[in-house]
Amino acid sequence: MPITIAHLTDVHLGPVEGFGPRYWSVKRAAGYYNWMRHRRLDHQRGVLDRLLADLAAQRPDHIVVTGDLVNIGLPQEHINALAWLEALGPPGRVSVIPGNHDIYAPIGRDPGTRRWAAYMASDAEGAAFVREASDFPFVRVLGGVALIGVNSAVPTPPLMAWGRVGEDQLARLAAALDALGQARLFRLVLIHHPPLSGQASYVRGLKDAAALQAVLTRHGAELVIHGHNHRSMLAWADGPSGRFPVVGTPSASLGRRHRHEPLGRYNLLRIDAARRRVDLMGRGLAEPSGAVVELERRILAPKA
Repeated sequence: MPITIAHLTDVHLGPVEGFGPRYWSVKRAAGYYNWMRHRRLDHQRGVLDRLLADLAAQRPDHIVVTGDLVNIGLPQEHINALAWLEALGPPGRVSVIPGNHDIYAPIGRDPGTRRWAAYMASDAEGAAFVREASDFPFVRVLGGVALIGVNSAVPTPPLMAWGRVGEDQLARLAAALDALGQARLFRLVLIHHPPLSGQASYVRGLKDAAALQAVLTRHGAELVIHGHNHRSMLAWADGPSGRFPVVGTPSASLGRRHRHEPLGRYNLLRIDAARRRVDLMGRGLAEPSGAVVELERRILAPKA
């Protein structure tokens, strides 16, 4: 039976709170300036709430949020984001991975995004496919679909927004993809940064994109979804049994047009695991003050 998954990303929840001397740094100062000058006007909670009301009416089986819940990675932002997640749904119906704005700069002993651990953990069935005890990747199994959560977020220097998966996580991901493939599950990989080489600039891209792409090519996946670039993206990557889609989704909270970024949007992914087919429907704003409407519809099926 098909599973419907709603994909949200880059919600950039405001306000920015708790920016006291303990957490001052050059990077956070620049990020706070950017928030006050631009982002707080661009990313609007009212837009996000309208999209979520529309999403609820679509009645998806599961909701995925691929990072950048917050802005400059402050503890109070993480606390506020947890409250937002709890309002969105219980951990059994919502999965989350962090983005570069969530793990923005060091915060000492504060738990940071680990406050969201219940939303970033393997479920009972998925745990059997993760051989080593670790935070990432995690695996959740929904019928014939396996969600594989990968963390690409690391603290970076000022003016940088790149990510890295790391050798250890890549090795665990390879093993999980193999095991899930042997179980004939539809493998849906979640990551914040675009996973393929050349999909983002040097200062914003994934440092080990080539290594991640090699893992996906060698071990296989049926679909990869990501955020980070704040725009709609579709690419195809080679896998052991053919080509599979890599889909990027715009920010779900953008309330005014900014550079090349479209207005707030989310994707509905109706996955027929047996046929390896995905019906994608994009819903969001065509006009800043308009209703939430259907923006796109396409069929994504593996290519030989």
